[in-house]
Amino acid sequence: MQKAEIRSMAGIATGPRAQRVEALLQEKLHPVRMEIIDESDRHAHHIARPRGPQEGASETHFRLTVVSDAFSGLSRVARSRLVHKYLDPEFADGLHALALTLNTPAEVAA
Repeated sequence: MQKAEIRSMAGIATGPRAQRVEALLQEKLHPVRMEIIDESDRHAHHIARPRGPQEGASETHFRLTVVSDAFSGLSRVARSRLVHKYLDPEFADGLHALALTLNTPAEVAA
């Protein structure tokens, strides 16, 4: 299994939330591919409280691509709900939004 690639718009993201998200989704979904992109710097303007890196906060918005057999037989909505359920503790602790691309290996191969 390939280790998840974690990157931000500026390069490799090594933040603690990205690391926790990676570890949790590796454990729960056993992905064959996972990419985690921190897009927090692109969204700091629309949240009332300080959230962007320039305000001392980061890791609030991620773009996730996950390819896993765990999604077999699940609708797009069910896949999204599953990922959100696993990441509930992160949402409770400052994660604001996810942009998700969730596929099975067969869908990617097709």
